[in-house]
Amino acid sequence: MNLEQLAGFVEVAATGHFTKAAAALHLAQPSLSRQISTLEKELGAELFHRARGHISLTAAGQTLLPTARRMLADAEAVRRDMDELAGLRRGRIRLGATPTLCVSLVAEAISRFHRDHPGIELELVEKGSRELIEALGAGELDLALITRTLDPGPQMPRLAMRSVLGEDLVVIAAAGGGADLTGRDRITLAEVAELPQVLFHHGYDLREATSAAFESAGLSPNVVVEGGEMDAVLRFVERGLGLAIVPAMVLVDRPHLTSVQLVEPDLSRTVSLAKRADVRPTRAASAMEDTILDTARALTADDTGLAGHVRLAH
Repeated sequence: MNLEQLAGFVEVAATGHFTKAAAALHLAQPSLSRQISTLEKELGAELFHRARGHISLTAAGQTLLPTARRMLADAEAVRRDMDELAGLRRGRIRLGATPTLCVSLVAEAISRFHRDHPGIELELVEKGSRELIEALGAGELDLALITRTLDPGPQMPRLAMRSVLGEDLVVIAAAGGGADLTGRDRITLAEVAELPQVLFHHGYDLREATSAAFESAGLSPNVVVEGGEMDAVLRFVERGLGLAIVPAMVLVDRPHLTSVQLVEPDLSRTVSLAKRADVRPTRAASAMEDTILDTARALTADDTGLAGHVRLAH
């Protein structure tokens, strides 16, 4: 059994198709099929049910899959460790984050990190908190910034979680726009429900949190546009289409937006940094973790305009 065979097995399991897996691995399909057959002979068990047009895992394949993913992740960690013998001059970090954090904390942290360590390759993955935790467990990420604490499940490795920031959700509108909030310092959820509103798509953790708040209060928002990503929602609000409920940090460098505190109820969230507890972090990953924490401290400074809305978690 070798890493090449395991990589082929994992890719076939992910795609459910030998031809697609071979293309992703830049292999000829017969070569990949021989790798899998050899692996099955060495293990003494079939790993896939092979039917015309459909490939699925056998019980043996389901048992092997999480172990194979961890072995491949460990091998990648060894390669990165070897790179780091020369210091933080080369290497690779796989950072995951929720979309709302990618336009605020993550953008600032990556900018700082690249300035200090330009030789380190950065891969950013934007997904919801649950998907990020699954990716960590599968060894596909080194670090993840999430906004919900979720049970990784009995088959997932143990994760180390560290709370980084507490952040208020605020209501934003275009400065001088149709839903002008000028002169106000707070607004209730009931008042928000009466005004035209731009909503995120249902995959966002933020959308789930705000929808739950409206439902709990027996309110229905007056929706103008629904289904946007963060950048789209902010642009729609800047154009005066309506207001939106967003994390306070996204307001950094947004001069065309005005915001007020949301009350009755107050809504907030905790930003946490997650990593595998059973994998020793590389020097590059540790340096990125330090950069994220330094960036979080900087965002809570008075001169950012976020004072009172963003605070360090304890």
